[in-house]
Amino acid sequence: MEQTERRGLKGLALVIDDDPDIRDFISDALDLAGFECIVSSSLDECMVNYTPTARIIFIDLVLGSDDGVEVLRYLANQECKAGIALISGYDSRVLNTTEELASAMNLNVLGVLEKPIRLAQLDTIIQKAEFPTATRRKESEGDVIHEDEMRRAVARDEFVLHYQPKIEMGTDRVVGVEALVRWDYPQRGLIYPDAFIPSLERLGLSDQLTWLTMNRGLVEYHHFNGVTDKALTLSINVSAYSLTDLGLPDKITALAAKHGVSPSLLILEVTESGLIREFTKALDILARLRLKSIRLSIDDFGSGYSMLQQLRRVPANEIKIDKSFVQTMDQNDSAVIVRKTIELGHELNMSVVAEGVETGDQLSRLKSFDCDIAQGYLFSKPLPASAIVDWCRQGYA
Repeated sequence: MEQTERRGLKGLALVIDDDPDIRDFISDALDLAGFECIVSSSLDECMVNYTPTARIIFIDLVLGSDDGVEVLRYLANQECKAGIALISGYDSRVLNTTEELASAMNLNVLGVLEKPIRLAQLDTIIQKAEFPTATRRKESEGDVIHEDEMRRAVARDEFVLHYQPKIEMGTDRVVGVEALVRWDYPQRGLIYPDAFIPSLERLGLSDQLTWLTMNRGLVEYHHFNGVTDKALTLSINVSAYSLTDLGLPDKITALAAKHGVSPSLLILEVTESGLIREFTKALDILARLRLKSIRLSIDDFGSGYSMLQQLRRVPANEIKIDKSFVQTMDQNDSAVIVRKTIELGHELNMSVVAEGVETGDQLSRLKSFDCDIAQGYLFSKPLPASAIVDWCRQGYA
């Protein structure tokens, strides 16, 4: 009786699979979770049963004469907002490619399920639909940022820094922090980079933000003095536009000296886009930064197309594995890529940082791969400098 009363309270779920046993298995789990469930076995039935109010949709990639890609294409054309779970007993690489395709279609992919489906994985997918993560506001969602607002923000330095700790795997101790910029908009509160960086780049203000961030980070670095026995490193992201300024190395060392911070404690994080803009200048700048004892990190490693060229040409001390690989190690070939990247980094005498670590399983696997440093919400979200100091003293110092 209690289960019957709960049915449909969580919303509508669609299951598109031509295997009746799989349909029943998923439908029963959805029913117990409180969803109203409608099943289909083909693209035609899906087109009849689909409704924009659907909250979660399970799609088998093989549907007799149809296939799941056709269903995804149909849902994309309908501008479907439901969470989508992909199912397949086919080659896992095809499943992974289809997941990438669905994301490229702007569909909300909750995850993938390989046959035989395990109940624990199914429950995880359903929970994601029950408790969707709150999304950050972006320009496309209505908070349009006007040019005069952006120029004013830079002129008045309306930006603040939050710091995320970097944890050494072997000791479980904090060894550094990454400075992450936020816009402290007077009327809206904190706005995250995804929402304003594109505007900054269009207006040619990225370099100014780099220097505002650099100065603020060095000013606030004194908060971290004495937190641990060994001085913490400070990682700062460098704009692609800054890597065209041949005076950058001298300016940074002068600023560090002004604030009493050793250049050897600074790690500048650069991305592939920053390197390819004016490659000759970028190499000139990076080489001089290293000669001045400033460390370099290749950020979001693996997300670009010429990552091996970066390793060959850039005198970096550190690789940061992109979180998209770390967070999908249990679903596809990402674990192989992560492990091989760590091995390659070590062969080149580089430290390897895993970004976006959110679960104990991810951390355990990274430790088994001999990853050097982890960073992510499993340890702490980015916090103001004073709060990070308190956090360190609770067990990571």
